[in-house]
Formats: sequence, structure tokens, C-alpha cells
Amino acid sequence: MSVPFWVWVVTIVALLAVLALDLAIVGRRPHEVGVREAARWVAVYVGLAALFAAGLMLVAGQARATEFIAGYVLEYSLSVDNLFVFLLIMGAFAVPRVHQHRVLLFGILIALVLRGGFILAGAAVVARFSWVFYLFGAFLVLTAVKVVTGGGEDEEFRENAVLRLLRRVLPMTDDYVGTRSVVRRRTDGGRLRWFVTPMLLVMLAIGTTDLLFALDSIPAIFGLTRDPYIVFTANVFALMGLRQLYFLLGGLLAKLVYLSWGLGVILAFIGVKLVLEALHTNTLPFLNGGRPVDVPVISIQVSLAVIVGVLIVTTVASLVRARVDARSAQPSALGREDHPAATTPSAGS
Repeated sequence: MSVPFWVWVVTIVALLAVLALDLAIVGRRPHEVGVREAARWVAVYVGLAALFAAGLMLVAGQARATEFIAGYVLEYSLSVDNLFVFLLIMGAFAVPRVHQHRVLLFGILIALVLRGGFILAGAAVVARFSWVFYLFGAFLVLTAVKVVTGGGEDEEFRENAVLRLLRRVLPMTDDYVGTRSVVRRRTDGGRLRWFVTPMLLVMLAIGTTDLLFALDSIPAIFGLTRDPYIVFTANVFALMGLRQLYFLLGGLLAKLVYLSWGLGVILAFIGVKLVLEALHTNTLPFLNGGRPVDVPVISIQVSLAVIVGVLIVTTVASLVRARVDARSAQPSALGREDHPAATTPSAGS
């Protein structure tokens, strides 16, 4: 689908207007976001994505709308994994809960800019070198194995090179100053000087860390569609709703014990799909004489069904597992209450 330049401009301006409205609401009264408020905002952003898909269907047809929906669901599901890292970052920087909403908003804005550049570069590579899908496919399969085996999980947040560099070159305060990212303070010599607050650092941490997740999510969505406009808008809508999902899920994240398995299956599936498409349009001279290989190609409808199906199964299985674990823990807790001597030292000991 060839998208005119003015459509890109209108789309970006409209998305920025939505984010500006969100920022105005947040900036008006900083507060802790409750589950009910988060649920309303998640519904709003999902509704906006649905309206965009409907408009895309009217303008570009059902195939493009289905590609957007599949890409949106894929990016949203893969972005849930970001939330675990966001929790670690918030804890590492001791961000006050009243300011976490604002931190996530600006952090995700940084992530959108970085992802936009990544998408443009990826689209240029895909358009010129079709064989790159072999690399994308192999990378996604290897990433899937790593995700399932837990090789990519960290129990604590480690600052990347960008953050370490900023700490060395910029003067920084030890405490937060409301929502301000920079502040003027007097040095020991009495001279006024600009200082960076931890607020700026944590925003950059959110934005730059997200780019690491884009290393697998962007190649994955190119396995569903090669249209950079659909890739970009699917990423934007997914990230816009991610901030509210952070507050909605909260402690539920720890209960999604099978989420990594589901994401691994999805990544492996998209990886296989990419390899099949690369074979179907093969131009490598050392493979089948540089001719396309007659292999089946997975349709976008099948891809969407697999992604949604895997997410439903893993979510339900995780919640069932959490309920079973909770029930099995009750008898032991009751046993400790009925036999306090088992846990409390006797007077003669």
C-alpha cells in the first residue's frame, strides 16, 4: 500500500494530539493511577485502535485492516514483556507512584521516536534485500528459545551505556524535584548551576530500554506485513496503550507465569513464517539455483488466529495455575495458625 506523505503527516499530528491531551490530563493533577482509571484508559486506546482499523478497512480494504490488527495484537502482546522491566526500573530509581504516569508517558514518547527510526531503517532493508527475512526468521527462533528457557530474564535493572555516560558528564541531584527534569541550584561555591534530576534519567531509561525489545518485535511484525505505515501505526497504538496497561495489570504480572512460553511460541511461529516467505521469494544463488522454493505460505488470517489463540491459552493457563497455587497454600497457612507452637519458640527454649 503506497501511503501519500500527507497521510503520514495527518496520522502523526493526530497521534501527537492524543498524547498531548493525555499529558494535559496528567499534568493538571499528578496522582496515583487506580485500576478503574487505568481500565478506562486501556479501553479508550483499544477503542482508538479499533476505529483506526475500521477506517483502514474502508480506505484500503480488509487485507490491510487485518494486517494492522494482527500487527497491533502482536506488538501489544510482546510489549507486555516490557512491563516487567518497567517495574524494575521504577524500583531501581525509586520513582514516587504519583509521578510514574508522567515518567511512562515521556519514556514511551522517547521509545516511539527511536522505534520510528528503527522501522524506517528496517523498511529500507526489507525493500532492497528480500533475503534478510532468513536472518529475521533465524533471529526470532533463537530469541524464542531464549525467552522460553528464561535466558533473557534479569532480576535487577542494569543501566545501559547511555545512562552511565549521562551520569558521568551531567551534574545530577540525589532527589526528585516534583516532575522537573532539570533544576537550578547553588553549588558549594555559591554559583547557580543547572542540575539534572533522576526524573530525566528514568525517562531515558524507559525509552532506551524499550529499544532493546524492539529488536525482536520489529522483525516480527515485518513477518506479518511489509508496509511501513502499518508497522508504524501498530507500534504507536500498542505503545500508547502500554502505559495504562502497566497500572491495570500491576501485581497480576507475577501471576502470568506462562506468558514467556506464549511469547516464545509466537516468536517462533513468526520466525518460521518469515523463513517460509523468504523461501517462497528466494533469490539466493546457492539455494535452489536462485529460484523460489515451492513451500506453503502462512496467511495473515492464520497468523492472527495463532497469535490470539496462544495469548488466550497462556493467560487462562496462568490464571488457573495461580488459583491452584493459592488453594494449595491455604492448608499450610491454616496449619500454622492452628499450631502456633510450630512457629513460635516455647518459653523454656
